[in-house]
Amino acid sequence: MKVLVAVDRDLESRLALRYACHLLEHFDAEVDAIHVKKDVGNIILEDFDIPFLKKDHKKKIDEHAKEVEAAIADACEMCLEGKVPCEPRILVGDPAEVIIREASDKDVDLIVLGCHRSSALREMLLGQVHNQVIHHSSRPVLIVRELRNIHRVLVAYSGSSCDQEALNFIGPMLLKKKPEITLMHVRDTDGQESQEFADACVLKGESALNKLEHQPQTKLIEGNVVEEVVREIVLNNYDLVVLGAQGFGKSGRFNILSDRSLQIIRRTTRPVLLYR
Repeated sequence: MKVLVAVDRDLESRLALRYACHLLEHFDAEVDAIHVKKDVGNIILEDFDIPFLKKDHKKKIDEHAKEVEAAIADACEMCLEGKVPCEPRILVGDPAEVIIREASDKDVDLIVLGCHRSSALREMLLGQVHNQVIHHSSRPVLIVRELRNIHRVLVAYSGSSCDQEALNFIGPMLLKKKPEITLMHVRDTDGQESQEFADACVLKGESALNKLEHQPQTKLIEGNVVEEVVREIVLNNYDLVVLGAQGFGKSGRFNILSDRSLQIIRRTTRPVLLYR
């Protein structure tokens, strides 16, 4: 498995790298830790004829990149200790564009992004780079806001082909960690889902995880999907949340992330793996 982790000087991005290495511990994977520094040629100062300002700005960007490079090398030590190969690299350009392009060119299986935590009284905010990547990348994306040992995992499962593939993706990765997995299906009271379909959906997900050598707990709840999933995350101490990116695969120029998935990502501080 190839994993791309975007790293900056911020603590959250370094925690994201450490979390990824913890997740991939004892799994056949390699990590590409990249920092994307700004292209001085595209900075607004280039529009002005002030040479000393251009030079000073470039110096600050280069110094920042060196600090990040040192931080990446330090964080990569944890990956190496867990027998996960980790290669730090510095690239130049627009961060979101470079991340999406690198993920495609290198054919990576997972993109990992660190994200700031906000006040518990407000919904979680995603930065511009995060929004662009989760909306326009065709790869699974892991959003990390805090470093947690992976003991409890919540899978929000709707029975779709995307959710089924998410189980096949995460199941082997978690096999040696043997976490407690809860597979949760919400029978949406706003939709047309029958009780029979909901029961069959839970059995389908449970069977899929059983085949992957996991013994999940199952929960079947009735209500609003977003509210019930968020409530479950808040009330229980989950270390990883797995979502299928419902809404992908539609016709049109861009894939569109479902509003449900986006709301859940925004409203939790826990690491979330968005699978597509």
